[in-house]
Amino acid sequence: MSQYWSDLVHTLQPYVPGEQPRHVELTKLNTNENPYPPSPRVRAVLDDAAVDALRLYPDPDSGALKAALAARAGLAPENVFIGNGSDDVLALAFMAFFKQPEPLRFPDLTYGFYPVYCKLFGIASRIVPLNAAFEVDPADYVAESGPIVLPNPNAPTGRALPLEQLERLLAANRERVVLIDEAYVDFGAASAVALLAEHPQLLVVQTFSKSRSLAGLRVGFAYGSAELIAGLERVKDSFNSYPLDRLAQAGALAALEDEDYFRDCIARVMATREWTVAELTRRGFAVLPSQTNFVLARVPNGRARALFEQLREVGVLVRYFDRPRLHEHLRISIGTDAEMRRLVEEIDRLLD
Repeated sequence: MSQYWSDLVHTLQPYVPGEQPRHVELTKLNTNENPYPPSPRVRAVLDDAAVDALRLYPDPDSGALKAALAARAGLAPENVFIGNGSDDVLALAFMAFFKQPEPLRFPDLTYGFYPVYCKLFGIASRIVPLNAAFEVDPADYVAESGPIVLPNPNAPTGRALPLEQLERLLAANRERVVLIDEAYVDFGAASAVALLAEHPQLLVVQTFSKSRSLAGLRVGFAYGSAELIAGLERVKDSFNSYPLDRLAQAGALAALEDEDYFRDCIARVMATREWTVAELTRRGFAVLPSQTNFVLARVPNGRARALFEQLREVGVLVRYFDRPRLHEHLRISIGTDAEMRRLVEEIDRLLD
C-alpha cells in the first residue's frame, strides 16, 4: 500500500490471470490459449516493410480490418468496433453503457474481470447465481431491469445457451444494453450476431485470441447497432485514439482471410476436447458439457487443489479456483493431442 494511491486504488482487487511460466518445457493447459500457431499468412505480412512502417501512427479506425469483419458478418462497417483485445472492448463498453442507476447483472461463476470493472468504474452490480447444473437460466434475468453482461459460452463452466434462449432473454430486456461476450463462440456455440437485426440493444464482443491463435497480438472487436458502436467510439477517442498498432491490424486481417486454416484448427481442438472429456470421464471426473477450448471437471473425491498442485510439480499447469462452487473442480485448457495424453498419463499416476 502507498500513501500516494487514491482511495479507489486501495480498495481494488485486480483480476488475476492464469500463470504465464518462463519455463517453456511445461505443459501449459491453464490459460485457454490455442495450441496451434496462427495462420501462415500472419507470418507473411509481418515482414520488413511492416516493421519499417512502425515509425508511423496506425489507422485509428482500423478501417481495413473493420471492413473485413463487417463483410464476414453481413454487416456494415459502422456496426463494428475494434479494440486492444476483448478486455479493452469490454472495459470501454462498461464505461459507455453500464454507468447508470440500475445495477449490472451477470452470473456468479463467470469471467473474473466483470466485478473488477464494476469496482474500477463505480458500477453497481447484481450477481445472478447459475443453476445447479452450472447453467445460465434466462428466466433469472426477466423479473428485474438493468443492463446485462453474459459470456456465451460461459467461462469457466464452458456451457453455452442456444440462440432461442438468448432471444428470450433479449425480448425481456429491450430497454437496456445486453452484452454477450463470445470469446469462445467459435468452438461449437451459435453466435448472437444473428440476432442483431431485431435487437438494437445487443452488443456482441469477440476476440482473435482464442480461435485464431493471436492472443499475443491483442485484437478484440464488437458487433452492434450503429448507435452502440458510436458510443464505444466516443469513449475510445476520449481515452486512446490508437488502440491497435500496425502489426496487430495487419496480422488480424491476414488471419481473418485464411478461413480454411481457421476451420481446420477449430476442428482439431474440438476433436481433442471430446477425446479429453471421454478419458477424464472414464477416470471418474464429472465433466461439464463444453463448447469452448477448455473443460471444467470435478475431480474424484473433490481432490482438485491437491491434484492441481501435484500436476504443477510434474510440469503440467491447469487452473484451480479457490472459491465456492468451484473448489472441487479444475479448468483444463485443450492442448495438442500429445499434451492431453500427457495430462491423462500424469493423472493416472497421481490418482493411482
